[in-house]
Amino acid sequence: MSGNLAVLQKAIGYSFKDEGLLNIALTHSSTGQDENYERLEFLGDRVLGLVIAELLFRRFPKEPEGDLAKRLASLVQGAMLAELSSGISLGAYIALSDSERGAGGAANENILADVYEALIGALYLDGGFEPCRNLIESQWADVLHMMKKPPQHPKTSLQEWAQGQGLPLPAYEISGQSGPDHAPVFDVRLEIKGHGHVEAQGKSRQEAEKLAAVLFLEKIKQVGASE
Repeated sequence: MSGNLAVLQKAIGYSFKDEGLLNIALTHSSTGQDENYERLEFLGDRVLGLVIAELLFRRFPKEPEGDLAKRLASLVQGAMLAELSSGISLGAYIALSDSERGAGGAANENILADVYEALIGALYLDGGFEPCRNLIESQWADVLHMMKKPPQHPKTSLQEWAQGQGLPLPAYEISGQSGPDHAPVFDVRLEIKGHGHVEAQGKSRQEAEKLAAVLFLEKIKQVGASE
């Protein structure tokens, strides 16, 4: 851990009464410490979901449950958490083993997202619900403001297109895996019968499938534009 915790606490607008909780939230399992961020991540994930759900419920009073759910899923996904973590330089504060840090762990999207949730969990235990609400409202304010319409997950969009064409559902298959155990890379092949296939890579199966769906949607647009 190379960052000054006082600077981090200033960035999130909260000073911990029990700084030990903050240290645990920033400790990766690769360090071999008895306590790491995993349990706090579990807690923080639930707190984050509740706060975002309440924000959406109040901000979009006329939207149905399905649209609110789409917004929620987009706002709490790992990529969003990792992106927001850069605003508080969270990677600089994470305690990692030398090998994990050397492999880029401080910039790993999954680790950053997990630690962000652990930070929220630690904040909840130390100060209760209101400091969590304050942090999340401030950190997510710009994203919420820009989200004019409920986002549609690429996999959902592709599935709806296939159904509208009377085609079988998109078929996703892991075609390969590479990289070390702590930072695997997944290769996914996506095929729709009669419309060929695409392949994509991601740091998780979910990410690879999402990227493959994006590629297939682009392929559909290109075919449609040429006809």
